[in-house]
Amino acid sequence: MTNDYQETPGTPPQGTPTNPEAAADGVRLQKVMASAGVASRRVSEDMIAAGRVRVNGKVVTELGRRIHPDSDQIMVDNIAVQLDTSRRYVMLNKPVGVVSSMQDESGRPDLREFTDQFEERLFNVGRLDAMTSGLLILTNDGDLAHVLAHPSFGVLKTYIAKVEGRVSPQTIQLLQNGIELDDGPIAADKARILTSPPGDGFSLVELTLHSGRNRIVRRMMEAVGHPVVDLVRRQFGPLHLGTLRVGDARDLTKVELGQLLTVSRAETKN
Repeated sequence: MTNDYQETPGTPPQGTPTNPEAAADGVRLQKVMASAGVASRRVSEDMIAAGRVRVNGKVVTELGRRIHPDSDQIMVDNIAVQLDTSRRYVMLNKPVGVVSSMQDESGRPDLREFTDQFEERLFNVGRLDAMTSGLLILTNDGDLAHVLAHPSFGVLKTYIAKVEGRVSPQTIQLLQNGIELDDGPIAADKARILTSPPGDGFSLVELTLHSGRNRIVRRMMEAVGHPVVDLVRRQFGPLHLGTLRVGDARDLTKVELGQLLTVSRAETKN
């Protein structure tokens, strides 16, 4: 269903110094925080004094501390802060029928319909197959995209699947224990029944997986005798689709971005 790793040619270079002041002696921490939209300088100073700010993992309380925004990392209340304001992060509720590509060789609808509305050159983090809708991240942050999309990092993704037939608790247990597919064994990190009709209608099942294997949800449900009729990705890492309508896109909030960066940085340390 998903093949969440893809090469991203043309990804903007990371870590290139752009601020002469930062390159020389650094910039005062509270100024950097204010520029990143954390809070005003005065409030940022209060946060620093209260021990709520970390620089490269260490608590900083001195107001005169200078940092290099191009290389140093800061956290406020243990949530990562993006200091590079040129980076953009967008959540898209991808419709059915749109391929996860910036240019489809077969001429099918692609993601340019959504990325063209932004000034930055955005690309997708991972993929959803054409018949699957739901949460897709668009960004120009190549480092974060690599961590979130690469299978080795195992970021959790949650799907709601409408499937044929009545799904039993035994089937859910089987999905969690693991089943054998053509390309090897697979187990859901979590699975539960949302609705299950008494007859032979359709059931709704929620599956959470860290696998990025191609069409994995569809193949798992097919293997246990419940082919997927409709599939939506509702969650990617800490991000939830919420009430975002199909076909709509929006920038991540500061909180959402902080949560996403925190997950990304934690994964790279493991």
